[in-house]
Parts: sequence; structure tokens; C-alpha cells
Amino acid sequence: MTSLVGALRAHGVRVGTGETVDAARAVTALGLADRELLREGLAATLLHTPDQRRLFDPVFDLYFPRAVGGPDGEPAGREELRDRLAAALADDDRAQMERLAAEAVDGYGGYGSSPGSDGWSAYQTLDRMRPQTLMARVRDAVRGSGTTGAGFTDRLLEDEIRRRIEAFRQMVGTEARRRVAERRGRDELARRAVGTTPDRIDFLLAGKAQLAELRRTVQPLARKLATRLAARRRRASRGSIDLRRTLRGSLSTGGVPMRPVLRRRRPARPELVLLCDVSGSVSGFSDFTMLLVQALHDQFSKVRVFAFVNRVDEVTGLLVHGTADPEGLGARIRDEATLTGWHGSSDYGTALGEFAERYGDAVGPRTTVFVLGDARTNQSDPNLPAVRQITARARHVHWLNPEPVSLWGTGDSAAPDYAELVGMHECRTTRQLGALVSRLLPV
Repeated sequence: MTSLVGALRAHGVRVGTGETVDAARAVTALGLADRELLREGLAATLLHTPDQRRLFDPVFDLYFPRAVGGPDGEPAGREELRDRLAAALADDDRAQMERLAAEAVDGYGGYGSSPGSDGWSAYQTLDRMRPQTLMARVRDAVRGSGTTGAGFTDRLLEDEIRRRIEAFRQMVGTEARRRVAERRGRDELARRAVGTTPDRIDFLLAGKAQLAELRRTVQPLARKLATRLAARRRRASRGSIDLRRTLRGSLSTGGVPMRPVLRRRRPARPELVLLCDVSGSVSGFSDFTMLLVQALHDQFSKVRVFAFVNRVDEVTGLLVHGTADPEGLGARIRDEATLTGWHGSSDYGTALGEFAERYGDAVGPRTTVFVLGDARTNQSDPNLPAVRQITARARHVHWLNPEPVSLWGTGDSAAPDYAELVGMHECRTTRQLGALVSRLLPV
């Protein structure tokens, strides 16, 4: 159980001593006979958010496996397995589906030349079993059984069958990880082969599905950050001690300053400008950050957003509060804004120079500027004078870079040059972004 806790911690789940003790008590109380009951008990004691459950389940399956070794006997033929799988899908027989997943991985997922196989692949298993092609057969079987119920339309039936097929695919993945873990060790596999929580997904490595998932977290993250910003603003409005008025008031108490007098601040809400590189893989990071800042727009007197590749255009109007479509934001910006000139590669020097020349009035003494991008100039001039011009006008300038610090300055990266003029911050995940936004946004 301590290995399970260690694996969760390695993936960023904060599990303290108290939770570990509670989990141990849960194991004692629930026992090991009912595996699913034990799974729920450990999840209840160790996890804090629903998102962590997707990380917990595959880790639990590694440390509390359903079985050891492979199935007994010779593997069945592929068509026989597919016939049995179609019947199990039609009956929604999860126990039989799990047995078939184990047989399929053992018979068709192995690779390598050593006895017992060097490893097992869920992808290879599913590619040979092709469960998605059983849709029509399972649908006809369910209809023939008369268990669909009145009003159960073809569309609903097909959606239900897809869910069952997806459940089988997940069972195959679990079985393949279990078999590999027996060969290579559970700790290594838990570290390398288990997906992380959404807040730790690297923007530059995220696929289309992961980026869509991240966009769905914008509003909850924005609400949390808005609460923190409001608390910071309340503290800042209290002001510092007015020494002269405090000493004057202390005359009535014999010179003892019993009631400190504060200088009451009346801070105006700050302005925010985003300058976003929307080229290549960086676009996912920029899209997410634009949506997040737009969701926080009530915290600022004005928010203006500019996008660029090698030309700059204002896209504030495409992010109108309540009408921005998270899924189609990037495509809409690229379709409606003028972001490129004669070539399609990013050019920070040209873009920053155009921003300073055309949109210099967007930056003033109350403005905080955030530049979003990897600072890779494609061997072009970084145009440091333009950055100096922007920093001279702005209250603050921060640069959020989605690349790891170890890559700054490598290849065509001008990050070290820009970092001499502005604050350059590594921002690779939503967890880092949330921490930076709550710390750097002005109050």
C-alpha cells in the first residue's frame, strides 16, 4: 500500500501521513477479498478531487492486480474470441469481457522473442481483435434478445454498445499493463505508463483530446483564481501604516500607539494586455491562457488580447465574455485575424516591433503585459529595442514560456536575451499557470 501511495505522490497527488494512515485502516477494515470494495475505500481516503480518479484506477490495478500470470491453456483462435466477445458485449457481461481481455492480450498482444514474450501491447491486441467492427453484430443480437426496452432508439442503442466496446478496450489496456508490470516491475510502470492528472499535462505535448479536456477546466480554474485575486485586492486596499497620524493619535494614550492609522488606498483596477504566439504547438498553450484570462475579465478595468505569428492583430472581439467557443477559438482566430505575412513561421522580432508601433497606446502606466510563447525566433532578429519600448511604457511585463528552462537558449531560442529585459517564467502545465497567474497578476 505504501508503494501505491508513493506512485500517487510521484504523479503530483498530495497524500499526507494522515491520509496514508486512513488508507491503512481502510485496508484493515475492508480486507482483500472484495477487490472493488477495496478500490473504493482507498479512493475515498487518498483522493481529493474527481480528476484524480482517472490516475488512481490504473495505479490501483498495478498494485492490486486481479490475477497473476496468464490464462491457463492454449489461446483460442481469433474468430472464436471475437464471437465470444460479441456475445459478452450483447449481454453486457463485464466478468466475461475481463476474461476475454486477458485471453486476447495473452494470445495476440505479446511481442519479442523470449519465452513468455518480452512484453504485451494493448494497441497490438486491439488491432488484431478489432472490437469496433462488432458493432452491427452486437446490435442485431441485442435487438433479437428483446432487451432493448420500449423507446430505446437505434442511436441510443449504438451509443450504449460503443460504451461497452470502450470498456473492453480499457480492460485490455489494464491487462497489458499488469502483464508488463510483472516483467518489469510495478514501480517503473506506475511512473512511466500511467497518464497524469489534467493539471500536470504538458501544453506542448498535449494531444487534441487532452487540449479539449484542458479547455473544459478553464471556468473552474478561473473561479478559484478570481477568489484569490479578490482576497489579495482586499488586503492591498488596507494600505500601510501612516506613521505621522499614528503618533498623533497616540498622544491620548501616553505616547503608546494603541490604534495604528492606515493610509487608505484606493487602487484603480489594473489593465491587462496579452500578446500571444498562436503558431504551431504553442497555439494550444496560448488558446488556453487567453480563455483563462478572459474568464477573469471582471478583475480588471480593461483586457486587450493580441495574437501573432509574424504579424500582429487584435483579437479581443473574438473573446467576448460568454460567447467564446473554447473548442473553436484557435481556428476562428486564424481565420479572422491577420497573423502572417509572406511566410507562415513565427517571427518574434517583427511581431513585437509591429505591436510597439501600431498598438503602443494599448500599454500605459497601469498596464501589465503578458507575452505568451516559446521565444523561438526561427533565426530572425529578436528585436530587443521593441521589448525595451514596451517595458518602458508598461507597469509590468511578464513572459510565460511553455518550454522547460533547460531548453531556453538552445537552437533558435532567444529566451535568455528576452529574460534580461522582462521576467521570463516557465509555464508548462495548468498547475504552473494557475500559480503564476495568482502570483503575477496585478491587484
